[in-house]
Amino acid sequence: MQNREIRAAVPSDMAAIMNVVAAAKQIMRQSGNMQQWGKGYPSEAVITADMERHGGYVVVDDGRVVGYFAFLPSPDPTYAKIYDGEWLDDSQPYHVVHRIASYADVHGVFSSIMEFCSAHEPNLRMDTHRANSIMQHNITKHGFSYCGIIYLANGDERLAYQRGVGSEK
Repeated sequence: MQNREIRAAVPSDMAAIMNVVAAAKQIMRQSGNMQQWGKGYPSEAVITADMERHGGYVVVDDGRVVGYFAFLPSPDPTYAKIYDGEWLDDSQPYHVVHRIASYADVHGVFSSIMEFCSAHEPNLRMDTHRANSIMQHNITKHGFSYCGIIYLANGDERLAYQRGVGSEK
């Protein structure tokens, strides 16, 4: 691994972030995930909102932005109700990791993100599209447990995961 750093995203990172997002969409499409992140999502407005909430982060290798993610404190309104299951712990504060994106040829980005997030909050939640087998693999590989189904504000279904205090990493 190169000289890797994770830092808060700033507006001047936007072009680099959108390039990473475009690369992540291509990875999704090539792996058969045709629906997730369609219709211009995540847009510059969504990324700007992450930054304004102090929750937008970039992964930087040797000065080059190679990844992006949002790391946002609870509560997340889409996680208020879970179906066909339950959260591991629904009483403690948590952080949500959203919008993970990286280049296909840059390795270890998900692991770096999980290390960063875990150092700041041990109780983590994530969700992903049913067709996103790559993300499902990474999520479970990093000690998250499948908890059930959540629905986004637009009604789209997502598979929900949690890794709490005491969970394996």
